[in-house]
Amino acid sequence: MNETLVDALTEAEAAAELARLAREITHHDKAYHTLDTPEISDAEYDALRRRNAAIEARFPALIRADSPSNRIGGAPESGFAKLRHRVPMLSLDNAFDAAEFVEFCARAKRFLGRTEPLTFVAEPKIDGLSISLTYEHGHFVRGATRGDGTEGEDVTTNLRTMKSLPQRLSGPAPALIEIRGEVFITKADFLALNQAQALAGSKVFANPRNAAAGSLRQLDVSVTAGRPLSLFAYAQGESTEPVANTHWDYLLRLRDWGFEVNPLSRRLGNEADAEAFQNEMALARSGLGYDIDGVVYKIDDLGLQRRLGFVGRAPRWAIAWKFPAEQATTVLREIRIQVGRTGALTPVAELEPVNVGGVLVARATLHNEDEIARKDVRVGDTVVLQRAGDVIPQIVSVVTERRPAHSVPFVFPDTCPACGSHAVRPPGEVVRRCTGGLTCPAQRVERLIHFVSRPAFDIDGLGEKTIQEFYNEGWLHGPADLFRLPQREAEIATREGWGRVSARNLSRAITARRTVPLDRFIFALGIRRIGESNAKLLARHYGSFANWRTQMLAATTVGSDERLELGSITGIGPTIAEELADFFAERRNVDTLDELAAELTIQDAVAAEAADSPIAGKTVVFTGTLETMTRPEAKARAEALGAKVTDSVSKKTDIVVVGADAGSKARKATELGVRTMTEAEWRDLVA
Repeated sequence: MNETLVDALTEAEAAAELARLAREITHHDKAYHTLDTPEISDAEYDALRRRNAAIEARFPALIRADSPSNRIGGAPESGFAKLRHRVPMLSLDNAFDAAEFVEFCARAKRFLGRTEPLTFVAEPKIDGLSISLTYEHGHFVRGATRGDGTEGEDVTTNLRTMKSLPQRLSGPAPALIEIRGEVFITKADFLALNQAQALAGSKVFANPRNAAAGSLRQLDVSVTAGRPLSLFAYAQGESTEPVANTHWDYLLRLRDWGFEVNPLSRRLGNEADAEAFQNEMALARSGLGYDIDGVVYKIDDLGLQRRLGFVGRAPRWAIAWKFPAEQATTVLREIRIQVGRTGALTPVAELEPVNVGGVLVARATLHNEDEIARKDVRVGDTVVLQRAGDVIPQIVSVVTERRPAHSVPFVFPDTCPACGSHAVRPPGEVVRRCTGGLTCPAQRVERLIHFVSRPAFDIDGLGEKTIQEFYNEGWLHGPADLFRLPQREAEIATREGWGRVSARNLSRAITARRTVPLDRFIFALGIRRIGESNAKLLARHYGSFANWRTQMLAATTVGSDERLELGSITGIGPTIAEELADFFAERRNVDTLDELAAELTIQDAVAAEAADSPIAGKTVVFTGTLETMTRPEAKARAEALGAKVTDSVSKKTDIVVVGADAGSKARKATELGVRTMTEAEWRDLVA
């Protein structure tokens, strides 16, 4: 499927696609970030995220509770202590051609309200393991992997063995600074390492990235010391004082401190120079001593970077322009039907494993029955696979001249393979869904798996296998049952594969999650279209579980003030408000929610910044044209200071900022007696 088909998707088709992508990306996040055993290439993974982002951009109201758009990586494993990053280590959005890079530049200019060209720094994108290095008074004190972007693994001792890592910065340095970089292994060192591993009868690595990650994350530091690890530094986290005004000057400062900085990095006078540099790097790529999969372009001016800030999991001021992909042919052995958490039946192609650009591919999505029919994909066909593009691994086409003589078209099932219930396809929709609902084991188990996932309750020891095991035993029917499992500790300890220690650890892990932040609680419920970002918006806006529940019940009445307030929250909107209202209008949902809440302590939302912010907790509306900042910038700054930004004025609004040519919102504020202020007064207020 390609991008033109994204434009042609119906709402139901888009929802099915997002469901499939969420599960697939989650699987690969764990394989790559947590286990260091990726199953697909970076290009394939990027393409999955690209497809997801394209659909969410066209259907923002369909953004799922488990959307990958707001996730960065994988949570750290338990073999190392955890370290929290002072400034999150976020990921990058991707571009795959010149048009997408131009659009990235245009978005940044619109946000900043400027038309003049932007100056960039271009850096080859190293395929390694991201790390954060903390220096205090010039001395290296600790280092951590990126982990989930907020918290990583403490690999300080291992990092100290690297010759390319300065233990002390040369020259003046801030009292504290976090320096970000990439640990990698060169191609030559990788080949030598694998030869040594093979001679020793040890496991050989699939690629240099795996080798670097596995080497740095050794519990035996002597193993790390014997591995040929290299480091390029390229970014900054927290710092007690400014060290540069531009990113280019920061790279020069890194060199002065003793770090290796990629010598191919280049300062570009404007965005038009990026395409030439991209082509130059694509030609040079095969001859480099290390793997790169694209080029990172960062706006050079650090002041503009601060103004642009971040959206979701990525900065607005940087983008990774990836290189194109490759193709290969293989045989389709079977078409298997998966049943998702929402009951959607999704076809998956089981393939004769084939190496595509160094990655072994054995499965590919077929999206839906219409896509199978459109491409006339049949079991036994020789098919063309593509590594990148829209969704990868992706079946591009069928080699019909190699089709077996007795081949027959694939017939999509009309019953659910998980429970046998009738699978219906409503008129005008492309997705076929199981009608079994909560009686369908595929759906019930999937909902519980989502509930205990890392972005939700994050309960260690309750993985897919364990959830399925306890469900089959009849111990789990709804989320509240999870918190009753400690009562079965003795029974669990006697089960195959368990024991007293593991059963006790599970009980402790469950008990530790009886206290949960409000945003995680909301996200865990799996309400359609409520992703991590929207859950945080709701938690911040309503503050407490009791208030949120009360307001949501009142919002089930169309036209009520509570419904209007819900729909006017920036980032929520009327469509998501309708989903929430529908959820609370169903009595069984409220009963389930209350049963669950009775087992928990749900923490109130924490203000985004210090309590002395003059607008923390205030509800703010911007109206009219702003002259010294763009509307998105004003909203982003207000939210960063703890305000609740909405698009509608009501009696619950605290401040209306009135720009030029303000209209009905300003009049309504006056009628309701809501405080209004000019843009200048607003800037004075928030300093």
